[in-house]
Amino acid sequence: MVLAGFAGSSAAVAADPPRFSRFAYEGQAIERVEVGPDSYRNPILSGYYPDPSVTRVGDDYYLVLSSFAHFPGLPIFTSKDLVNWTQIGNAIDRTEQLDFTGMRTSQAVFAPDISYHDGTFYIVNTCVECKGNFVITAKDPAGPWSNPIWLPFEGIDPSIYWEGDRAYIVNNRAPAEPPRYSGHRAIWIQEYDWRSGKMIGESTQLVNGGVDISKKPVWIEGPHIFLKDGWYYLTAAEGGTSVNHSQVVLRSRKLRGPFVPYAGNPILTQRDLDPARTNPITSAGHAKLVQTQKGDWWATFLAVRPYEGDYYNIGRETFLLPVTWKDGWPVILPKGQPIPFTAPAPKLPRQQPPKLPTSGDFAYVDEFDGQTLAMQWVGVRTPKSPVYRLDGGDLLLERGAPMGDLQRTPAFVGRRQQHHRATMSTTVRFAPGQDGERAGLAAMQSDLSYLFFGITRIDGRRVVALYSREGGQERLVASAPLESDAPLTLTIRADRGKMAFDYSGAGGKQTLIQDFDVKFLSTKVATGFVGTIVGPYAWFR
Repeated sequence: MVLAGFAGSSAAVAADPPRFSRFAYEGQAIERVEVGPDSYRNPILSGYYPDPSVTRVGDDYYLVLSSFAHFPGLPIFTSKDLVNWTQIGNAIDRTEQLDFTGMRTSQAVFAPDISYHDGTFYIVNTCVECKGNFVITAKDPAGPWSNPIWLPFEGIDPSIYWEGDRAYIVNNRAPAEPPRYSGHRAIWIQEYDWRSGKMIGESTQLVNGGVDISKKPVWIEGPHIFLKDGWYYLTAAEGGTSVNHSQVVLRSRKLRGPFVPYAGNPILTQRDLDPARTNPITSAGHAKLVQTQKGDWWATFLAVRPYEGDYYNIGRETFLLPVTWKDGWPVILPKGQPIPFTAPAPKLPRQQPPKLPTSGDFAYVDEFDGQTLAMQWVGVRTPKSPVYRLDGGDLLLERGAPMGDLQRTPAFVGRRQQHHRATMSTTVRFAPGQDGERAGLAAMQSDLSYLFFGITRIDGRRVVALYSREGGQERLVASAPLESDAPLTLTIRADRGKMAFDYSGAGGKQTLIQDFDVKFLSTKVATGFVGTIVGPYAWFR
């Protein structure tokens, strides 16, 4: 193709789809810890993998995580030792299952729960702003998963408790009284007829407000029930998912209560520790307990690793800790103790680390040489038509919406930034036909907080440029002319709250800008519940 607009030409022609070759990622944890042969490292899933729900079937463990408006969604992992995890699928991977059109990045699918009964896996979940609560099922946890069965109750964070051949759904709903304060919620239970897919019988409020309503606890959510030694234990998150996050437990002799809170609550929190401590882990909660085949108890939960203050760009992550029992109550972590980065491993047959690690320092390369993208790649919102195709080792992006358009899908596919210190690179071939067209790497936290680094055309000239959007209008940060139409290798080097942007082509390797402040890609600034997604993006007419 003849390069349009080169050397000052203002002619406008249709651009060919941009081609991307090879995506490489290398990440290093900013905390340096030694992990012994009989130990494991936290987090067990680095980066944006929040709200972990775990279940055991025989000797196998399964995790499902929140994914909000990213598609495909609800990633599913499996493990035999609770430490080494391998992704086996995405429960939401077909466009007819859920439609995220109009959804902001941190809307859609919240806090799923996975369980197993009579040869079938169940995920119960909420699609916020898109029909509410639903159930999907699969014979194989890798999929395919069914289309949703919609459930007729409000609220979020449903989970299923199985007792014999009967199922009960417990979730966060409005209290059975006018709310006394902002964040006043309640936990309810109702029977679910899993054969007909319908709710039956009465709904019963189990918890009003939290463990002590006189203290105005907020956002009681993420409930799970299990039975042990004749007691029904109800665990739930309390305090919201930021720095006041915690996990609490109550118990009852009867399924529908009354539930009495543990005097030693919360059973997990980091909110009482010094925020200035070195390498803090904060915001811990949304736990689910699981019993191993050997009788031990463990908990998966979310927490975050800020690089400064309450700033973290990589989202909420999945951690693992043993559960100890004290006077008939489960305790994940005694008060005042920091979450450890390393701990003795579960007494289970140890697996070899997976081909694609999820914890510690690791690197990977995707050569784009398959029939479809690997399951770790996600886009934003449900595509009405494919946004990419693979062709002989190249990724081609199709015409899509500009980033930030909530009603359509951008031509963007990315992977989670899983370390605060990471290097991400790809090679792109693109000849923009008109000013404003672009192809390169995007780092996206939300539709209003993202950056683009790559090839574009400004005033008729082909340039490499960095644009950022920090809530308001997109702005040009830096640009440099490109003197040929040769392929360009783009590299983003992240180091906590800063990034550097390198490019190399016919003119050798150069740095466009370094030490660029990217705190706007943090949850604290961008708000929401997700982490930064980085990958190829294009917009052209």
